[in-house]
Amino acid sequence: MPMIRFVRRLALLVTLPLLLAACGINTIPTKEEKAKAQWAEVQNQYQRRADLIPNLVATVKGYAAQESSVLIGVTEARAGALQVKSDASITTDPAAFQRYAAAQQNLSLALAPLRVLQENYPDLKSNENFMALQAQLEGTENRVAIARRDYNEAVRDFNTTLRTFPQVIWAKTMYGSSQPMQLFQATATAQSAPTVDFAPAAPAAAPPPGAAPGSPPPK
Repeated sequence: MPMIRFVRRLALLVTLPLLLAACGINTIPTKEEKAKAQWAEVQNQYQRRADLIPNLVATVKGYAAQESSVLIGVTEARAGALQVKSDASITTDPAAFQRYAAAQQNLSLALAPLRVLQENYPDLKSNENFMALQAQLEGTENRVAIARRDYNEAVRDFNTTLRTFPQVIWAKTMYGSSQPMQLFQATATAQSAPTVDFAPAAPAAAPPPGAAPGSPPPK
């Protein structure tokens, strides 16, 4: 009898992990870690973009210093994006996630004028360093889009797992600390290209001959 009980206990110890695995006990942490890894890639690509900007701004300043408002806007937007909290904890905090996404979107909008500056400044267009930086920036923007897409896919999979049987059992018991993660949403401004206007202001009309200084021009 003691031998039979021993064999039964041993069989239970061997089969219990297999039964738990079949019930998906490891599914939640596995998918959560995958989503966090995709978030890290989003951070990596946004950081790559931020690292390119100082050199790009410095190059533009050398050829189009008069576009100071554009350069200041880019610099301030970059600083704002870097100051916003971005670790993985924000993926389960709707308000923090929205602040991060908004800061990155502000930087994207601030960068828009730099994409067409070369059309107004031929010397800038012929600068190899500027064109190389532009190409790197465009490539990084593409990688950002891909990283955000992959993150959203991983998060949708993870969030669905938290709500479906049998994993919902583990979500309510062993993994109660695992919370749904936030998704990137398309913004209204992402639906249309930003308007960029570098046209110089029209000169004021000259007053008629003999008019007193400061008098309004003829209508």
